[in-house]
Amino acid sequence: MGLSLVGLCFGASWSTPGEVFAVLFGPEDSVVIVEWRLPRVTAALAFGVALGLAGAIFQNLTRNPMGSPDVIGLDTGSYTGALFAITVLAGTSGQRALASVVGGLVVAAAIYLLSSKGGFSGLRLVVIGIGVNAMMTAVNSWIVLRAELEVAIAAVGWSAGSLNGVGWHHLWLPFSVIAGLLVLLVSRAHAIHQTSFGDAIAVTTGVRLNRLRLLMVLIGVGCTATVTAVAGPIAFIALAAPQIGRRLAGAAGVPLLPAALTGAVLLLGADLIAQALLAPVALPVGVVSTAIGGCYLIWLLTREVRRT
Repeated sequence: MGLSLVGLCFGASWSTPGEVFAVLFGPEDSVVIVEWRLPRVTAALAFGVALGLAGAIFQNLTRNPMGSPDVIGLDTGSYTGALFAITVLAGTSGQRALASVVGGLVVAAAIYLLSSKGGFSGLRLVVIGIGVNAMMTAVNSWIVLRAELEVAIAAVGWSAGSLNGVGWHHLWLPFSVIAGLLVLLVSRAHAIHQTSFGDAIAVTTGVRLNRLRLLMVLIGVGCTATVTAVAGPIAFIALAAPQIGRRLAGAAGVPLLPAALTGAVLLLGADLIAQALLAPVALPVGVVSTAIGGCYLIWLLTREVRRT
């Protein structure tokens, strides 16, 4: 709540909290607050929730803190689909959204099939996902190099992940998709909770593991691809939010609600830093999230190595 208020106050000119409340709940009107800042803050919160949930879903599936969409290549696959829509099709918001989902699903299917040979293994999925991520990054570079100059410049700038210029007309479709995915996820929350106790216990309580895993993959890819279609690939929020949320909640597994709330706070905080760092120039939020996430990844890898 506090960060949201700061986001509504902060800009080229500072608005007091009183002015913000007068615009939101009173007779005052302000294009800057209602049409510029409010969509950006709302998008940061909603997209942070989506990324936090996607990270929690895949970390639950792999039972590995590195099992995150941006590490195993789902972000990159969604970006490949969006690049296809931008460079080959007209690049409308609907085309980008659909192509992002298709790209993410194709990569997810490839990773799942490769990692499930000889039995499903979370560690194998992470390792194969890192390799697929590297391959898809090379494919994306090739697509950008083959594109026309203006399209390539736009694609490269968009690839950093940014909330700059986001307006209400960009958000109705992704918000609808995210809301639908949240409803579907809540409806399966009990079954997901059962899997945290182990596959054997989940099966004995009536959970159909293969069907549940497929549904979780679809929801996770949908959350990731929806954010990528609008803001570009925003790295490391999905990686860090579930683990930070788990520690704050003191939970044994990777609970979904703390991951979602932490993701919202992380993305909004990173976006505020991105706006303030070189003000009045606003950096893409992906630059800040990557810098922070890189430090987190180094800490996580060091911790995992010490365990082994």
